[in-house]
Amino acid sequence: MNTYLNELFNLDGKVAVVIGAGGHLCSEMAKGLAKAGCSVAILDIRLEKAEAVSNDLKIEGIDRVMSLAIDVSEKVEHINVLNEILEKFDQVDILINGAGIFSHSPFLEITLDEWHAVLDSQLAGTFLGCQVFGSHMVEKGGGSIINISSISAGPPLSKAFTYSVAKAGINNLTQNLGREWAKKGVRVNAVRPGFFPNEFFKNSISKEREFAILRHTPMERFGKPKELLGAIFWLASDASSFVTGAEISVDGGFSCMTI
Repeated sequence: MNTYLNELFNLDGKVAVVIGAGGHLCSEMAKGLAKAGCSVAILDIRLEKAEAVSNDLKIEGIDRVMSLAIDVSEKVEHINVLNEILEKFDQVDILINGAGIFSHSPFLEITLDEWHAVLDSQLAGTFLGCQVFGSHMVEKGGGSIINISSISAGPPLSKAFTYSVAKAGINNLTQNLGREWAKKGVRVNAVRPGFFPNEFFKNSISKEREFAILRHTPMERFGKPKELLGAIFWLASDASSFVTGAEISVDGGFSCMTI
């Protein structure tokens, strides 16, 4: 059975790129893919955060990693890091688009600068990642792109106006590309996380909002970053070879909750 599962979910020798890998969730994805046998390019606008993830892996004896800085809103930076990754690892098989910022501003107080900043980091960043790295995958005839969506993609969460618009756009883009590249060997899917709070979120959220979140989550708890890895490994591997254009919820049941 172990041999069967290993063959089904095998990621040995694949090259993964994780954009936004200095963050709370994507850092865990980068580490998980490296431990699963991938060579991993760890990308973040904050190079020191990306390097910290690489160093953690190297301490564990995993050295098929590289760290690079990227501003996801700039196409030339995607092109430059792709070239560096190809120089070191020869190809890219897996891409995770997970960069992006958040905004709590009330709707009537959102400035155009803030609107563009969130959309540029989330939606434009995902678009450019898919366009640049997807072009490489289409040319080589295969690959798996995993975009990071959110339960806020629809119906939208309160207090997350611009973020919700961006995540809804990411889902639409995922479906478009799932259809567009289905015959080219490139699968494009999205993971839809529920609430996976970091320590800052836990310390800053009001008790009332925490209660509202957990009351709407059938499992009545927050998620742990490692609990996203099963979906990531599945979508990255050939075990999901007939899955494209899909949005996979990992949210403790939040999406299916009503009253």
